[in-house]
Amino acid sequence: MLMRKLSRRSIVTGAMTGAGIFAGGSLLPELGKAASVGAAAAPGKGNIWSAEYTAKKGSVSLVMYRKRVGAPASGQSTLPVLFLVHGSSLSARTSYDLAVPGREEYSMMNAFARYGYDVWTMDHENYGKSSRTSSNSDIASGAEDLKVGMELVAKETGRNKVHVFGESSGGLRAGVYAMNHPEKIDRLVLAAFTYKGDASPTLTKRAEQLPYYRTHNMRLRDREMIRSIYTRDKPGTTDPSIADVAADMELKFGDQVPTGTYLDMTANLPVVDPLKVLAPVMLLRGEYDGIATIDDLTDFFKRLPSGDRQFTILPGAAHSLITNINRKQTWHTVHSFLSMPASAVNLS
Repeated sequence: MLMRKLSRRSIVTGAMTGAGIFAGGSLLPELGKAASVGAAAAPGKGNIWSAEYTAKKGSVSLVMYRKRVGAPASGQSTLPVLFLVHGSSLSARTSYDLAVPGREEYSMMNAFARYGYDVWTMDHENYGKSSRTSSNSDIASGAEDLKVGMELVAKETGRNKVHVFGESSGGLRAGVYAMNHPEKIDRLVLAAFTYKGDASPTLTKRAEQLPYYRTHNMRLRDREMIRSIYTRDKPGTTDPSIADVAADMELKFGDQVPTGTYLDMTANLPVVDPLKVLAPVMLLRGEYDGIATIDDLTDFFKRLPSGDRQFTILPGAAHSLITNINRKQTWHTVHSFLSMPASAVNLS
């Protein structure tokens, strides 16, 4: 199907009036129809079981986290697996398993465990509980982390194909892994993704530090920097009280994080070739995202080979879609895509 040509004005109008979605090339209202056929009910209740694992990438230990409703047991049917890939500045559990006292659920792991998924995430090399090395932990390194992590997931779950969600540079890691191992991907969600980075205000500003990223493998990640994640693009899209909760959780791992993803995003884009991403793909962008521009993502979207693809803009959200005030819209939209019924028509 040829993609219908849309003006930038029509796309922006969709973003401003509500969540909009490109489905197979046309702009449609989001969530109404999807909810009726995609089994996107509200997350259910149940006791969530969790476990921690370690995967080995040579001498590097990569710590992995798993959540699902009920412990796995012999003879059970396997659950669909969702693997969550973190970004540049926060480790896995701060990103996807944040507990905020006195607030409604913030953990995407908990939400999707209650949707019925076997949910996994990992600390990439030089993040969280994983090994500290001399590497700058760039996108290619992160894709190799995913390779060994997915091998462990397959062993523990019996699932050789999984859904993958990556936010920001996590989407770049996930995209490179999807190019290299298309047989391992069921459905792929790239949130706050960046293709070429053209006209990106945040990346333009970040590029001023490019000489530093080229010569240093680590950068400062202090409390103020973590706070800026939630206020940088559009104050008010995220509850500011969560910033200190995230900082308390994250800074126990130190005030330094790798420069590799920043270097790739300011000097080496594109790192994901859409023509080589064969899985069904959802691109997910916040209305006020200061990194992922609509034009950049539209260019990527048009080149994807799968007719099973969607481009969704979420209103009232900025770059961080998993911890914003409207995060339940993110969960609902992602679950609708992951639970999409298989097409009954195959004309290839």
